[in-house]
Amino acid sequence: MAENSPELLNHVYREISEKLGMDVAMEIYRMFKGQQISFPIRFFHPGRIQQLIIQEYNGANVRTLAVKYNYSEKTVRRIIKDSLHE
Repeated sequence: MAENSPELLNHVYREISEKLGMDVAMEIYRMFKGQQISFPIRFFHPGRIQQLIIQEYNGANVRTLAVKYNYSEKTVRRIIKDSLHE
C-alpha cells in the first residue's frame, strides 16, 4: 500500500525512500524499528585511519594527511607523536 503512496510513510522513512528507494527504507525499518539509533560523526574507524596516517607519514606531509583524512593538523601530529612513544 505505502509503496504506491509514499505520503503515508512516517517522515523519516519517507526521506529515506526518496533518497535511497522504498526497498532500502523498508529494510531499515525491519532492522531498526522501535530503536533509537545515532550515527558516529566519523564514517571510518578511527583506529584504522590512525594506522594509515602513521604508515603514510613521511616527515613533511602533516597538512596533506590532515586534509586527506579530515583531521586537524594538531590531531595528525598527536597521532604521529603517540605512535613514536609506543
